[in-house]
Amino acid sequence: MPVHELPGRPWPVELLDELLRLHGRFKTTFADVRLQTGLNETELMVLNAVAQAKPSATVSQIARSIGTSRQLIQKAANALRDAGLIEMLDNPGHKRASLLHMAPRGFAVKGMLDQAAVALADSLAPTIDLGELAAAIEALRKVRRALEARQRQSGKPEPAGDIG
Repeated sequence: MPVHELPGRPWPVELLDELLRLHGRFKTTFADVRLQTGLNETELMVLNAVAQAKPSATVSQIARSIGTSRQLIQKAANALRDAGLIEMLDNPGHKRASLLHMAPRGFAVKGMLDQAAVALADSLAPTIDLGELAAAIEALRKVRRALEARQRQSGKPEPAGDIG
């Protein structure tokens, strides 16, 4: 069997298929919590990125880390700011690129989201081996980093890597 194939299909196809299915299941599982927050999927993604960023990150840094457009992240950041969930602070390193920082209300919403994640983890604990899960997460991280290196080598815009 060629190195790029699993039984049946090339591994990137198999991996992407499973990730898309998993993403759909997470969306369904967390739909009620997301509705309680009033935030859309992109806003939740940006709120999580801002919460994880150490030190505070800019819109462009978050966009590169996630692998999406600065404009999409800017729109979500503006909505989060308007909702009182994040603050845009002066950036001593750049006049126009504000640093995104969690506001107290943002921490409260993030706490509610994290509680739902803990409840899910607790309910799945009997069926999920944490060692296997940690290995899967590390494998996904390696694939992402390999793709980022490939993009750098091909001259495509370089992702910022991890924030936080």
